[in-house]
Amino acid sequence: MATNRRVSRVASLIKREVSQMLISDIKDDRVGAGMVSITEVEVSGDLQHAKIFVSIYGTPEARAQTMAGLKSATGYVRSELGQRVRLRRTPEVIFVEDRSLERGSRVLALINQISSTSKSRQSTDYDDNSNCIEENF
Repeated sequence: MATNRRVSRVASLIKREVSQMLISDIKDDRVGAGMVSITEVEVSGDLQHAKIFVSIYGTPEARAQTMAGLKSATGYVRSELGQRVRLRRTPEVIFVEDRSLERGSRVLALINQISSTSKSRQSTDYDDNSNCIEENF
């Protein structure tokens, strides 16, 4: 069992190397269909499995194509990792689509919408109260 520090160092190393592969080495056209960025890499405690979370910007069709391209490139990515990273055993690679950025922007839009409606309600409440006060005087 590796220490937490070693697991995080291996995860950051895998993230850097796979990012480099996405830029220059993976020649599959499907991977280029959407803009891909690696958001996080989770490595198991025994360093045998690595989940690579990718964020894909584009249409749903482009996302599906990109994920299919990444899944077909897992063997290549694993073999390249074995050559680039010195570990006893190269971890199994799994690509997972990360939609947290999409959900975060949706939540922010909802919060902004709620705050703008509450501000408009507050301003109408103040106008109604000031009219009532002016009528009483």
